[in-house]
Parts: sequence; structure tokens; C-alpha cells
Amino acid sequence: MKKNRQHKSKKRLSKKIGMPPGSLIYVGDLDTKVADMPQPTVTMVAYAPNDVSEKVLSTEELAAFNMSDYTKAGKKVWLNIHGVHDAALIKQIGDLFHLHPLVQEDILNTQQRPKIDEFDTYVFLEARSFEYDKDNMSVHSEQISFVLGRDYLLTFQERSTGIFEPVRARIRATHAHICELGVDYLAYALLDNVVDRYFSVLEDVGDASEALEDRLLASPTNAELHVIHQLKHVSIELRRAVWPLREVINNLTRNESNFFKPTTLPYLRDIYDHTVNFIESLESIRDSLSGMMDIYMASVSQRVNLEVRALTVVAMLFMPATLIAGIFGMNFDSMPWLKEADGFWWAIGLMSTIALIMVMIFWRRQWLSSKT
Repeated sequence: MKKNRQHKSKKRLSKKIGMPPGSLIYVGDLDTKVADMPQPTVTMVAYAPNDVSEKVLSTEELAAFNMSDYTKAGKKVWLNIHGVHDAALIKQIGDLFHLHPLVQEDILNTQQRPKIDEFDTYVFLEARSFEYDKDNMSVHSEQISFVLGRDYLLTFQERSTGIFEPVRARIRATHAHICELGVDYLAYALLDNVVDRYFSVLEDVGDASEALEDRLLASPTNAELHVIHQLKHVSIELRRAVWPLREVINNLTRNESNFFKPTTLPYLRDIYDHTVNFIESLESIRDSLSGMMDIYMASVSQRVNLEVRALTVVAMLFMPATLIAGIFGMNFDSMPWLKEADGFWWAIGLMSTIALIMVMIFWRRQWLSSKT
């Protein structure tokens, strides 16, 4: 199933081959048709100290939107767009805020790695959010795009996940400190919320890794091998997203375009420290998973050795009997015990005696124990 999905992803990306840069084509979830996706929504939060308004913009209100009206009133604007599969909507917002065509193209291409692009009037950056499925031990990631201007912030999400709801609640609160600060601090708060969610996923993966290690040490099976591969795939997905995000945040802390106030820079450096801490913890889990693979292979090898040893012991116990039976089966006229009435039982007794002596030798050497 996984190979099939990868094949479809390549097929979708191939639609852009030969098209000019800035072509607005949605590249996203292949399991859902664009026609079946929910209607995109544009939520606006306009805020100033002691003055917060929030509403979902209709098509007419978005068409009549004018950023200068809010700038003159001393308000900051945060537009959050759920659903980036509507290329016409992305183009409309791009025209309102004079976004570069390549930026609009990157917003529609939800397979992007975290990145940052700086322009004269805004900064564009992309990150990824994660949700961990404990039942299937898989991770689902979504792209989140940020456009930070002087007085506005645009965020683009693939779907409504509630990831920004804690920040919304802080803005709605009376006399909220966040309303007294600029949109640069709002961008920090949203990005910090995304990074904090990483640690929740990391804890779930760590718990699954510890439980897996306990099962491996007890009785490794093929099911544990499948879980190891699942968790390694999750760790690869997390690493692929957080490593470039660390460089993105590091570029933000340099603040070469002066989009962040000096008072906000310490908070950005704190996010950078969180990403470094996350990467170190993730690498520890990755090393642990590699060690678990070694434990599994060693356990399988040990189990095979025990089975081979058991078969060897059984074969060796029957070898003397086979030898004696072969000797007495030779076509000679004169052989001991052939003419005697108890000759058969003498041969059986000899076979049993030799087998018993060998069992005692194997037991003294602990070859009959399943733990060695």
C-alpha cells in the first residue's frame, strides 16, 4: 500500500513538468479528490490593545478587503486560511498582499521541506505539523505556510486541525499581552506552538520504543520486527522535517530583514533551542531502534542456534544405534549374538546404554538447556 501511495505522489508531481515557474497547481493528499475536500475558509483576527475582532470572511468580504483600513486604525491582522487546494483563493490572497508567484506556488505544493524566503515587504517560511497515530504507529504530517509582513500575518493550513487554537484563546483573553505586541511575536507564538506539538509526538514515539524494547527482551517475534520498521519510518519523517526547520529558525534569529523586533529575538532563540533538544532526543530514539534491530537479529540467531543444537543432539543420540544396526545388518555368516536367543535385546541394551551415556555427557556440558 505504501509503495502504491508513493507511486501516486510521483505521478501527481509529474503534472508540473514543463510548466512555467509560478504555475498554481495543487500538490497534496492523493487519497482525497479536490472536489471532495471541505470548502476553504478564511478566518481574520484583527487586534490591538483591548480591541480584538474575529470573523470568517465571506467571498464578498475577502474581495473588498483592504489592509490599509486596519493599518490606519492601528490594528494588526492575522488571516488564517484552511484548505490550500483552492488555487483561485490562493491567487486572490496573493494578489491582495502582492505575494510572489513562486510563493503562491510553494503554498500549493504541500510536499515542500521547511524553508524560508525573504522579500522586501514580507518573509515567507514553511514548516510541518505532525499527528501520531498510536494504533497504527504512523505519523501524519501537514504543511503550514507563514507570510509575515510589517502589520499582517498570513498562515496557510491544509485543513482545520485546531493546532493554533491555544494562541487564539490567548488573543481572545481580556488585556492579553500578545495583543500589545506586533505580528512578529504572533508569528513566534504560532511557530512555538507547532514545535511544542513535536514533543508530544516524540513522547508517544519514545513510549512505543520503550514498550517495544521490553517485548524484544522477553520474546521477540516477527510482529516486533514490523513495529521496529514502523517506528524507524516515523523517526525518519520527523527528522526530515525538523532538521531543515532548525536552519529556518536560525535564519530568523539573524533577523537580517528586520522583520522581528529585538524583544522577540530571545523567544526565537528559545525555539531554536527546542529544535536542537528535539533533534538530540530523536537521535537517541533512532539509535535505540537500531540497537533493537541488533537485539532482534541476535535473538533470532540465538533461537536458530538452539534449534540446530537440539536437532544435532537428537541426531547424535541415534548415530550409535544406526552404527550398531548397520553392523548387525551386514551379510556375514558368523557374527556375535546372531545365533543367541537374547541377541536382539543385547543389541537394544547396548544402543540404550550408549545413548544414556551421551545424554549424561550433554547434560554435564549444558547442551540440553534452552537458555545457553
